Amino acid sequence: MACVAVTWARPESTYTDKWDNINVDEILESNRLLKGYVDCLLGKGRCTPDGKALKETLPDALEHECVKCTGKQKSGADKVIRHLVNKRPDLWKELAVKYDPNNIYQARYKDKIDAVKGSA
Repeated sequence: MACVAVTWARPESTYTDKWDNINVDEILESNRLLKGYVDCLLGKGRCTPDGKALKETLPDALEHECVKCTGKQKSGADKVIRHLVNKRPDLWKELAVKYDPNNIYQARYKDKIDAVKGSA
C-alpha cells in the first residue's frame, strides 16, 4: 500500500503526450484556429480539450523552463513562439500580458526570443 501511495504522490516526469500529435502548422496557418487557442488561453473563449490542457500546463512550463515537456512539446513550443513573435506580435503581446505581467519570463527567455526574431 505504501508503494502505491508513493507512486501517486510522485510528480510525473513529463506532461502527458496525449496531444503531441496535434498539427501545430495547421493551427498556425489558420487565423480562426489560432485565435481560438489564444482566446482559450486568455480566458476569452471556450477551450478544446487540448487547449484546456495547454492552459493548465503553461504556467508550470514557463516557471520551470519546460523541464517536463516532451521533445515534441518543446519543438512545438519553439514553432509557436517563432510564429507569434514574427507574424502575430499582437497575440504574443496579449499572451505576455496574461502569463508574464511582471516581465519575468520575457527577461528569462530574452536570448531565445531574440534568436527567433526574423526567423519565421
